[in-house]
Amino acid sequence: MKPSMLAKLDQLTERLQELNDLLMQEDATANMDNYRKMTREHAELGPLVALYDTYKQASNDALTAQELLSDPEMKEFAQEEIAGARERIAQFEIDLQKMLLPKDPNDERNIFLEIRAGTGGDESALFAGDLLRMYTRFAERNRWQVEMVSESPSEIGGYKEVIVRLVGFGAYSRLKFESGGHRVQRVPQTETQGRIHTSACTVAVMPEADEVEDVDINPADLRIDTYRASGAGGQHINKTDSAVRITHLPTGIVVECQDDRSQHKNKASALKVLAARIKDAQLREQQSKEAATRKSLIGSGDRSERIRTYNFPQGRMTDHRINLTLYKLDFIMDGDLEELTNALVAEHQAELLAALADDN
Repeated sequence: MKPSMLAKLDQLTERLQELNDLLMQEDATANMDNYRKMTREHAELGPLVALYDTYKQASNDALTAQELLSDPEMKEFAQEEIAGARERIAQFEIDLQKMLLPKDPNDERNIFLEIRAGTGGDESALFAGDLLRMYTRFAERNRWQVEMVSESPSEIGGYKEVIVRLVGFGAYSRLKFESGGHRVQRVPQTETQGRIHTSACTVAVMPEADEVEDVDINPADLRIDTYRASGAGGQHINKTDSAVRITHLPTGIVVECQDDRSQHKNKASALKVLAARIKDAQLREQQSKEAATRKSLIGSGDRSERIRTYNFPQGRMTDHRINLTLYKLDFIMDGDLEELTNALVAEHQAELLAALADDN
């Protein structure tokens, strides 16, 4: 391992000991905000330092075994010990490098998940409904809460557009690579000739801002319109102007919300989605600048970028960014996304590790 990385690990070990001492002091809880920060930092450093201790122990084992090589009776045993220790050390180095990678500050956040029907008409709207169910089932597997924020149902089922809020620790870290174009190939129920149709939806995954105030939104930049909400086919027509449409004039971002009977609640929900969209736009601008100097394996998150194809006749899903094909489409559409999300996270970590090596 490089001296610079070892020096950093030694510094973090000292910092953990410093935190141990500070948390043991009688007045540690006098400032609760500071106490929470220290306990959070302690929780993050603990596993890293423990792994570093294990790495150092393996290194010491290798040195001890090295000294035994000169003893003919112990030589074979020493060689086995050295080989085993070196194998462990190599894996520990990779794990330590991963733990030292810069963390995405949004990884632990809740998300707004937006699905829009694209090319393909009714079939695209039906696929949007299928994607919503897929992500909802994935959320249930992770014990996350799912809240409907806004929906525009299609007349034959599915959605022209739908926004849900997923509430759960690490939601953004698991689903942030879902943004982009999702293409489906299948035979529609209305197709009498058995021909395969291709349609598409776009997915946007946006980290939720802690508070709307976290994003600088000038009230003078907002145009807020109210109107009467209506469901599919004109059902549940509201007798008051409870639906809210907010336009952010500088960016042209438009958010509509009509799911609640209360105009006040719809406005609050719309402002949260607006804050998330503005935050998401800022993130994508930052990512595009980084991508200009370094190729991103996972992709830019551009909505127009086709990231995945779901082929129903062949029962396969292909993620084009990492050339991963899985022949278990039924399970994937039922929310079994673990293998896929793990592969995307692993590829992203590999890219970061490669960039770290280039920088060093």
